Amino acid sequence: MIGKIKKGSGFKGCVNYVLGKEQATLLHAEGVLAESNRDIIRSFILQAGMNPDLKKPVGHIALSYSPVDAPKLTDGKMIQLAQEYMREMRITDTQYIIVRHQDREHPHVHIVFNRIDNNGKTISDRNDMYRNEQVCKKLKAKHGLYFAKGKEHVKQHRLREPDKSKYEIYNAVKDEIGKSRNWQQLQTRLAEKGIGIHFKYRGQTGEVQGISFSKGEYTFKGSEIDRSFSFSKLDKCFGDAELNTAGSNRQTVSVPVQEPTRTPFKADSPLLAGLGGLFSAPSSPADETPDNPGERKKRKKKRHLKL
Repeated sequence: MIGKIKKGSGFKGCVNYVLGKEQATLLHAEGVLAESNRDIIRSFILQAGMNPDLKKPVGHIALSYSPVDAPKLTDGKMIQLAQEYMREMRITDTQYIIVRHQDREHPHVHIVFNRIDNNGKTISDRNDMYRNEQVCKKLKAKHGLYFAKGKEHVKQHRLREPDKSKYEIYNAVKDEIGKSRNWQQLQTRLAEKGIGIHFKYRGQTGEVQGISFSKGEYTFKGSEIDRSFSFSKLDKCFGDAELNTAGSNRQTVSVPVQEPTRTPFKADSPLLAGLGGLFSAPSSPADETPDNPGERKKRKKKRHLKL
């Protein structure tokens, strides 16, 4: 069971989408006239007018289940799970419709609800992404639904963006982390696959507190891709070498693919050697320091007197 939550500004487009799919079935409607799409849309808009300041009154949730659970997911069971999910998410006392789609091999329903409840108050979306994950886990355990054994079981060829890029990054990092001896090798291998690495710093210090990966126009935190992809966990794969970034005041730095420059850190550290001069500021040798303009004039004057 996976829940995806979206918010929007127009009921017309959302309602027509969920009801316009081939073999779409309206399983349940609450608080709206359900004779036609137009009646449903008008009912939603009328209630949303009780709080015109809310710019995105449309709530849209897709609840998807594993094909393994298909035999037990009757229409009645889908309604029960959707309503229980909404209660757990504190989406109550408001208008909603539940629509089942048959266009995919996995069972799924769409819930369209009014974020303005029956009393004109806004239904909070605070921490809804986190709560969504916890509620789905709770309902899967309670109803004996299938728990996937890992990302490898996802049918990635059917994914859309940004999930498609996220899984491509997951596969690439998983494949290359064991082949790389340091960060430099990892970022080089990933760059060949069009994936960039970015570090996040703590305040104005050089201490790395996070990592993200990018592919094309999409960027994800390491932990968003997989819990094992946090900076601290990935860094352990390279042994005991510490990533010292003292002196850097940049919040986020992209690891370059170009040939590394000289670094003042110890050359015998494979991690630092691999990162090159990424975290060091270039310094000019003492004998290249430009002269003071006043001193140049004095020397010139002395040479003139000698002549």
